[in-house]
Amino acid sequence: MPRLESPRQQLKPVQRPRLYEQVAGQITEWIASNGIRSGDRLPPERELATQLGVSRATISQALVALEVVGAVVVRHGDGAIVTDVAGTPRIVEAIRAHANRLPEIIDARDALESKIAALAAQRRTDEHLARIDAALDAMEADVLAGGRGVEGDELFHAAVTAAAASDLLSKMMQEISELVLETRIESLGQPGRPRESLADHRRIADAIRAADPAAAARAMHDHVMRVSDVAILHDDE
Repeated sequence: MPRLESPRQQLKPVQRPRLYEQVAGQITEWIASNGIRSGDRLPPERELATQLGVSRATISQALVALEVVGAVVVRHGDGAIVTDVAGTPRIVEAIRAHANRLPEIIDARDALESKIAALAAQRRTDEHLARIDAALDAMEADVLAGGRGVEGDELFHAAVTAAAASDLLSKMMQEISELVLETRIESLGQPGRPRESLADHRRIADAIRAADPAAAARAMHDHVMRVSDVAILHDDE
């Protein structure tokens, strides 16, 4: 009988680290080697950019990536605060894992939230609309003050989900809530994105208020696609 040869394992393409990943790695190494503790503040972006020889945009993207994986929290007016010193050796791997799962999170958000927006347009009550408007006001106030509007963004999507009046869809959104938070932080860290997101939210709210399911679904789909365009998915970053 002819001898069957075992299939050879294929070589895998070399994964070139993105610049912001390298910068995030450098920052975490600096944290680990300088006795930085949770609650300590990192140097300002301008100083980090000068020391590392990169643009402030790259520093900003690296800090967003670090915030997504829980290593720092970026507060308006306070800068980046270290939150997880123990996890620093695994930070770059966590950032890459986030980038790898991001397309699936986007697909799930689009499928669920577009349907939720359509149902919200059919089932919303005056109370639901008031909650949606309150979320918009909260996000606008934060954005106008120079913040990113993360909390207001979260409140808005929660209000739309409540207006859909579907326990099952609500539970499904809850299941992916931590993953969605990753994309929310990632997206609202992009330059100009908070104002764009706020404008998208107003279009979604207008369609829900007009009881137009097709327009609400379309506005939500457009919003998810827009906020999903993040630097972490671009190979040239």
